[in-house]
Amino acid sequence: MIEEYGDQVRLAIIHHPYRYRDYAHLSAQAAEAARAQGKFWEMHDLMLERKRLDRDSLVGYAGELNLDVARFTRELDGEKYLARINQDVDLAQKLDIYQTPTFFINGRKIVGERPFEDFKKIIDEELAKAKSTGD
Repeated sequence: MIEEYGDQVRLAIIHHPYRYRDYAHLSAQAAEAARAQGKFWEMHDLMLERKRLDRDSLVGYAGELNLDVARFTRELDGEKYLARINQDVDLAQKLDIYQTPTFFINGRKIVGERPFEDFKKIIDEELAKAKSTGD
C-alpha cells in the first residue's frame, strides 16, 4: 500500500498477542526489538516462516538478520517493549478488535485477510471523498 499510495496513507501496526497462545507476548517483544534496529518486517516474516517462537529461536533469528544480538537479547530479557505491547492490547480492546488481522481505513473496520484490490477500492473511495471535501 505504501508503494502504491506513498504519503497519502499511513500504516500503523498494533500488537494483539493472544493471552493463551504460547510465546505470543515474547514474539511481539522480539518484533519491537527488531523494529528498534530497523528490521521489523524481516523479523515478522522470519517468525511467520519458521514458526518457532521460543526465546532461543528468536535470538537466533536476530543473528540471522544481522541485528546487534547483545542489544536485542538485553531488550528482550529486560521486557523493554512489554508496556508498549500492553498499551496495544488495551487499544485493541477499546476498538473491539477480536481477530487478526483487522484493518481500519478512515474508521472503516475490515476484519480478516483480503486481496489488495479490496483495500485499493476502499482507499481510492476515501481519497476521493477527502479530495471532494478539501481535506
